[in-house]
Amino acid sequence: MWKESENKLKKTFEFKDFNEAFGFMSRVALAAEKMDHHPWWSNVYNQVNIELSTHSAGDVVTDKDHRLAKSIDAIYKTFE
Repeated sequence: MWKESENKLKKTFEFKDFNEAFGFMSRVALAAEKMDHHPWWSNVYNQVNIELSTHSAGDVVTDKDHRLAKSIDAIYKTFE
């Protein structure tokens, strides 16, 4: 579940290994590029942390962030 905190949507995703986490990030990157909305994220081994906010709106959460979050969740479901 995404948490809204500090004007960001935040979520941590876990995978079976680094390779799967990297594959997830690659698919999210393509979706984000298509939406022209890019996340802040970090990856350590099998964990990916993502934060979303809209810079052009003053670094707050907007509908654009919620749409990307929904897309990211759909991508994650393919890894479960």
